[in-house]
Amino acid sequence: MLLLLLLLSSGDVWAQHVSGQRKNGSCVCQVNPAKWSFPAVNYEAALQQVQSCEGSLSSLREQVELSNRRLPQIQALITNVTMRLKPHQYLHNHGLYTDLPLQLLGQDLSQLETDIGAIHSQLNNGQTMKLSKEVAKLRTAVDRMQMSDTINMKTVKETLRYLKNSAESCKSIPKDFRGRERYCLKGLISNISEPVMTKVSPHGKSYISGSWGKQAQMDSEGQKNSYWVQPLLNSHIWGNTVRLYQTYKDFMASANHRDFTMAPSFTHVNTIEGPSAILYGEALYYHCYRSADVCRYDLNSSTVQRVTLPGIGVGFNNKFPYCYYDCRANSDVDVEADELGLWALYATVGNHGNLVVSRLVWDGEAETLNVTQTWETRLFKKAVSNAFMVCGVLYATRYVDEYREEVFYAFDTATGKEDNTLALPLEKVAKGVASLSYNPINRQIYMYNDGYLLAYQAHFDTL
Repeated sequence: MLLLLLLLSSGDVWAQHVSGQRKNGSCVCQVNPAKWSFPAVNYEAALQQVQSCEGSLSSLREQVELSNRRLPQIQALITNVTMRLKPHQYLHNHGLYTDLPLQLLGQDLSQLETDIGAIHSQLNNGQTMKLSKEVAKLRTAVDRMQMSDTINMKTVKETLRYLKNSAESCKSIPKDFRGRERYCLKGLISNISEPVMTKVSPHGKSYISGSWGKQAQMDSEGQKNSYWVQPLLNSHIWGNTVRLYQTYKDFMASANHRDFTMAPSFTHVNTIEGPSAILYGEALYYHCYRSADVCRYDLNSSTVQRVTLPGIGVGFNNKFPYCYYDCRANSDVDVEADELGLWALYATVGNHGNLVVSRLVWDGEAETLNVTQTWETRLFKKAVSNAFMVCGVLYATRYVDEYREEVFYAFDTATGKEDNTLALPLEKVAKGVASLSYNPINRQIYMYNDGYLLAYQAHFDTL
C-alpha cells in the first residue's frame, strides 16, 4: 500500500481517451500501453525508504528487548543502594551530613601543614615535632587516596580533626596559666553542690528563656561586683535589654537596677538571639540576631562590635539548638567565660552538627572582636541540653528528669581529649534549662531554669 501511494503521488499523470464498444453485455475498449512509462526512479527511492524504516524498526525492537532484560538488574541495584543509604537519610533530611570531597580535604590539610609549620618554627619542642611527623603521615595517606580507595575517608577526616585540635591546643594555653589557677591543675570538676541560691527572675516566671550571672572578668574594674539578668522578652527567643545590679544585695532585693538597651527593636541586627549572653568586663557578649555572629555591646559607649564564627555552615536560626529532651528555641550559639577568657559554643554542618568551641578575644586598641582558636568535638549538639566552660574545658549536660540534669561529658582544649563518663548531678526546680554559665571569680555555675535563677558551687579535687 505504501509503495502504491508513493507511486500514485509521484511523477506526471497521463490521460488517454479511447472509444469503446458494447460486446456481450460488456464495454470493451483498447488501450495503448506504449504511451505510459513505469516510474522506476521513484520506485527505487520508495523501496529504499521502506527498507530504511524496516532497519530502524528492527534496531528499536532490539533496544527494547535489551532494556527489558536489564530492567530487573537496574531495579535490584536501586533497591540495594536505597537500603544502604537508608541509615543516613535522617542526617541528609536534616542537613547534617556533608561529604568532604578529596580536593577540599587536600585544601584543609595544606592549611594545617602551614599552621603546624608556623607553630613548630615558634615553639620547636617535642610536641610540635610530633605533630609535624603525624601531619606528614596524613599527607601520605591523602596522596594514596588519589590512586586507590583502600583508605577510609572517615578515618582520614577523624585524623585531620584530631591534628587540627592538637595544633590549636599548642597555641591556646598561656605558659603561666596552669600555675596561676592551681585548682585547674587537678583536672575536671569533682563535684557540684546543691543550689546555693534560688530566686525568681525579676521579670517574672513567664519569661522562661534568658541568661544571668555575675561579672565574669577576673580583673574587671567598673563592674566588679555586678549581677545581671538578660531575659528574652519576645517569643522566648529575642531580647534587646540587659538589667544590671551593682551589688548582690540589690540583686536579691531586685532594687537599684539599671537597664541597658542594645537594639531599638526585636528584629534589629544588634538584637540578642537565644539564651546566649555573658557579662565580661565592660561589655555584654551575645549571639547576634539571625546570623553566625557574636556581638559585643559596650556598656559605656553603647556601641556594638561583632565577629563571624568560623566553620562550614555555622548553625543559627534554630538549626542546631540545645535539645536532648526538649529543644530550647534558637540556642544555636552560646557565649561563655572562664579563667582563660571568652568562648563561643556552636555547631556546624562541616562538623556534622557536632559541638565546636571557638576562643574569643577582644582587642581594646583596635576595638575588634576576634576568634583566635577553634576546636571540633565529636559530641552531637542536639544530644546536649546545655554546656559551659571551666578552665578551658567544655562541659555538657543532659536531661535526667524534671528536677535533675547531669554533667556527662568533658572536652579539654589543652589536650584535645574527651571524657563521656562523667555523672555530676545538677538539681533544678523546673524542667527546662535555658542557659548555664560559669563564673571564674567565685567558681559558681549559674542556671536560667524556666524563669528561676539558680546558682551552684563547683568543687575541684585538692592538690
